[in-house]
Amino acid sequence: MDKSFLISEINRLKQEKNAVILAHYYQKKEIQDIADFVGDSLELSKKAANTDAAIIVFAGVYFMAETAKILNPNKKVLLPDREAGCSLADGCSPQNFKKLKELFPKHVVVTYINSSAEIKAMSDWVCTSSNAKKIIEAIPKDQEIIFAPDKNLGMYLKKETNRDLLLWDGSCIVHEAFSLDKLIEIYNTNPNAKIVAHPESERHILETAHYIGSTSGMLNFIKNDSATTFIVATEAGILHQLSKDAPQKIIIPAPSHEDNTCACSECAFMKVNTLEKLYLCLKNESPEISINEELRIEAIKPINRMLNLS
Repeated sequence: MDKSFLISEINRLKQEKNAVILAHYYQKKEIQDIADFVGDSLELSKKAANTDAAIIVFAGVYFMAETAKILNPNKKVLLPDREAGCSLADGCSPQNFKKLKELFPKHVVVTYINSSAEIKAMSDWVCTSSNAKKIIEAIPKDQEIIFAPDKNLGMYLKKETNRDLLLWDGSCIVHEAFSLDKLIEIYNTNPNAKIVAHPESERHILETAHYIGSTSGMLNFIKNDSATTFIVATEAGILHQLSKDAPQKIIIPAPSHEDNTCACSECAFMKVNTLEKLYLCLKNESPEISINEELRIEAIKPINRMLNLS
């Protein structure tokens, strides 16, 4: 379909149906441009919790739309493509996680937001990369903690908080794709550049970084720092927002192991959403996210605990 037609129709349907479009920074640039709000997981969670729209179209991955539905049981929540999954969420099965909890019944469970409703329902706290450190530090120091599902974020938090966290063995395929050798090669060519990285990245990447933080944290650091050149180790979708927010800065995507056309790392799950799917989703009000009410009530408790602290 013609792009201008799609944009016109999406805007018309949005007004007609009292819908809001929330998009993650990792979405394609044309989706970011048409969204009412673009943000990271924490920002989008807050926006979903506070919106007065009748319909929430979540341009992201499944767990994000599911979280929006948990927070908004009486609103219609749509996802452009139901197959937009997440390697982290998919790699933490409720059955196996339940077994881990049973082995360590006295541990408090802190779960990264990149997880299913079932995992959230088994948790005491939900966190994002923006507030994970704050949440860990809010838990008494003598209290043992299970952290899931991202082991790289967990190892980063162990170092930052000096806490002995019991980690679930999960990771993000996007943030584990960066090549240290290629990164060092680029840095040697650009010695005045600053390396910024997401804490889901592997330890050897984080050890090279001048700044480690959430997607929003990275954006703010780059905008406000005096350096002119930055090497960015996160999903490539952030580059579009940076081109708008900090056009005077030189942004170099951190290279991945794979030899691909952009030399950077992209989330195939995030990129299954398209402008056409967004239009059809809004037009047909499908695929719609639904969640069992009993599960929703349990899953919202640790999310609200996070939002109240944040």
